[in-house]
Amino acid sequence: MTNYRGRLAPSPTGLLHRGHARTFWTAQERARSQNGALVLRNEDLDAARCRPEFVSAMFEDLRWAGLHWDEGPDCGGNRGPYSQSQRRELYVAAFERLRAGGCIYTCTCSRQDVLRALQAPHVPDDEPIYPGTCRPEPRVEGRVSREDVLRLSLDPRPSSLKTNWRFQVPDGEIVSFTDGRCGPQQFVSGKDFGDFIVWRHDDVPSYQLAVVVDDAAMGITEVVRGEDLLRSTARQLLLYRALGQAPPRFYHCPLLSDEAGVRLAKRHNALSLRALRAKGVKPEELWQKPSV
Repeated sequence: MTNYRGRLAPSPTGLLHRGHARTFWTAQERARSQNGALVLRNEDLDAARCRPEFVSAMFEDLRWAGLHWDEGPDCGGNRGPYSQSQRRELYVAAFERLRAGGCIYTCTCSRQDVLRALQAPHVPDDEPIYPGTCRPEPRVEGRVSREDVLRLSLDPRPSSLKTNWRFQVPDGEIVSFTDGRCGPQQFVSGKDFGDFIVWRHDDVPSYQLAVVVDDAAMGITEVVRGEDLLRSTARQLLLYRALGQAPPRFYHCPLLSDEAGVRLAKRHNALSLRALRAKGVKPEELWQKPSV
């Protein structure tokens, strides 16, 4: 085994489809090509949408598709637990570090508030660029700001105030990285993406924070996922830096679409792995073996 560590990170909010299988197969092949380890992480933070039947279906469908992993909720390992719902202490510790560093602030704006305030359309399926409504005022020496009062009065737990917490991005900074498939990438913070949520008003860490904390704690050396998350990589690189963690490498896979050209999603039940298997489709028919 080498020190390469990849991961599969499905979310049990619905049935997995062919697009998931293609991306996960690529992750498996890249781990195999490096004689490395592959970790399965159950991203079940969204209690309102995650259901036990989707968890069991996830394991069954991944195995049917020919996927194998070395660590996970079903087989253990020394970097567990491997379900996000059991990793809250790690997320709270990261939250507290971000707040102690002055990286985050409270925000009472709803998503609809943000959308109404925008002057330009945002990228579909991406977090809209925050207009700065609740952003802290610049500090003036000798004056106690509203943010200082809140910080001094709040309980240290993120759940103490039923609002969102946002990461304040450094406006105008170019965040760049080289993707393993897509090549050189760069995004301008404050322009291509804005202050983003790290802790939600329902007392749950955001996707951005949770995956950074988990990938760092699990020693993941390369993240393989869909190319719709390229912009999220820029956000996450800022989190890695703020938390004092070295980021992994990234490899973003092309997305699959249906016959109408619509990107596959979990609502496409007819194209789920479960439905395809019921139709007699063989695992080897799901894809042409992707290059690594």
